[in-house]
Parts: sequence; C-alpha cells; structure tokens
Amino acid sequence: MKTAIVILNWNGKKLLERFLQTVITHSEALATIYVADNASTDDSVSFVNQNFPQVQIIQNTKNGGYAKGYNDALEGLDEELFILMNSDIETTPGWLQPIIALFSTDKRLGAAQPKIKDLKKKTHFEYAGAAGGYLDALGYPFCRGRIFETCEEDIGQYNDIKAVFWASGACLAVRKEVFWQAGGLDELFFAHQEEIDLCWRIQNLGYSIKSIGTSEVYHLGGATLEQMNPQKTFLNFRNNLMLLLKNISGAQVYLILFARLCLDGIAALKFLAEGKPKHFLAILRAHFNFYSLIPKLLKNRKQTAGTKNYTAINSIVYKYFIRHKKYYNDLF
Repeated sequence: MKTAIVILNWNGKKLLERFLQTVITHSEALATIYVADNASTDDSVSFVNQNFPQVQIIQNTKNGGYAKGYNDALEGLDEELFILMNSDIETTPGWLQPIIALFSTDKRLGAAQPKIKDLKKKTHFEYAGAAGGYLDALGYPFCRGRIFETCEEDIGQYNDIKAVFWASGACLAVRKEVFWQAGGLDELFFAHQEEIDLCWRIQNLGYSIKSIGTSEVYHLGGATLEQMNPQKTFLNFRNNLMLLLKNISGAQVYLILFARLCLDGIAALKFLAEGKPKHFLAILRAHFNFYSLIPKLLKNRKQTAGTKNYTAINSIVYKYFIRHKKYYNDLF
C-alpha cells in the first residue's frame, strides 16, 4: 500500500533536527516522507533540503493551522494512505508495519492511530491520544490511557486492536479516499479537536476508527502551544462547542450545549480563583467566538450531524472527580 507520511512544520527547525531522522530510519523503506511547511519564517525548509534530500517538501503559502495546512498539503498526493504526523513525534522500529497491514486487510478501516506515549516519561501514555479516544455524553474527550490530567503507565493493557471513537491528530493514519469523501479537515477549527470532528464524519460514512496497540510512537507534546497557554485554552473550549453543534443529531444538542456552557463557566471561575485571569478571559473569548460562528456551524450541521450513539459514558466529569475513576478500565 502506497503510504505518505506528512509532517506539518511551522518554524520547527529544532524539532526537525531532533526527530526527523528517526522517522526516516524507521519508515523510509515503507513510505514517502514529506515535510509540509506552513509558511515558516525560519530556515527549517533549507535545513531539510540540505540535510535530508530524500524528504520531499510541500510549501504551503500561508499558516492556516493544522486543518488548512494538511488540507492544502494532501491535495496533490496520490498515495493510498496518509499519515499525518506532528513534528515532535519519535518513531520506534517496526511502528509502521502494523498500521499498513491493517489498512491493507480491513477495507472498512477509515482512520487509526498507534499507541502514543510520553517522550518525557516513556513508561506512560501521552496526553494527546494515548491509546485511542472517546467522548462522554457532554462531549468531553478522554482516552484509553488518559482521563483529564491522569496518564496511565503502559503495562501492556492496550496492546490490542480496538475500535475507538477518535484517533489522535498527533499521529493519524487515514485512508486517502475516506479523508476526501468525509470532506477533509474543517478549517474553522484551525487547530485542536479537528481530528475528532473528522473521525465523527468518517464514522457517519460507515467506516471504523481503530487504535493499533501493536504500534507505538513517542510524543513530546506542547511543541506548538504549551498545555497551559491561554490560546490553547481558547481553542480547546471553543472547538469543543463547535464539535458538538456540528455533529450531535437531534434537538438534544441544545440541552447538551446549555450544560456545557454552564460547566465552562465553572471552569472559568476556577481559573480566576487560581490566579489565572488569562485563562478566564480565554474561555469568555471562546464562547463569544463560538456564538459568532453559529450560522456557519448550523449550515455545516445539515450535512454532518449523525451517529446518535456516540458515547457509552454519561459523564466522565462525574466518574473522574466524584467517583475517582482515574483509569479507563475502571469506568465500566
């Protein structure tokens, strides 16, 4: 199966210096490797050209974030399988073979991810994806191996191939024809949770999303925006509301959104009480920006809303904070 590994880059020379060689070493025999540059102003493109001539450069004309960056970069590629990879991913020997093998045999597989572990603490899963993601009834994302800020130690508990609701954009394998059939990434999101939106639409087309536990990579995390950057807070809160309005079918979405707006308000007050006014303001800004996008989202909703049974968990907030269920396997 012809495979393209596409690494999106924006002013990331230091990350390419650190991580690109491992991708080449572990993947070059099985895939064509591309660096898709989002109009960087550093010398990362010339660095790749000079040091890694086997890597192909795709030059985007502007920094459109994760969503537009990948839509533009993938448009001209003819490989059957795309692997969208963050520039701060360290691959491991043999990581790619199980992914290609499963896509070759399972024709209804739309998207997948490897196990994503923490480069800074290699015994544990990493926040952004762990071993595959889900949503609770109120739309809060969580993962096998990561619930809120608790990341589990990897002791082989997720070394399986498992259907999940969403696969992480940190290392996302997606079938080319399915990516475009689903409409690609929604550029309104810019960055954060656009992969959940894509996976939702892929499932509406009848394809599955899976975590491939026989493959693993390590993720540095926070290379573009640190976990506690107010802009990340803004994007996560705004984009989660966008995700719900676009994709949850029926009138129930409005009750869910009301509940989420109230809970977001509590989160904002918590930030204020903790002396983090910038994050408090980021949530307010996220809400007002969400309101301004409602007309566009309602238009998109007519085309995308579906998958009524999108969750098996009523409230991950209740399970985690009230019942103290910190690990995925304790939830059920």
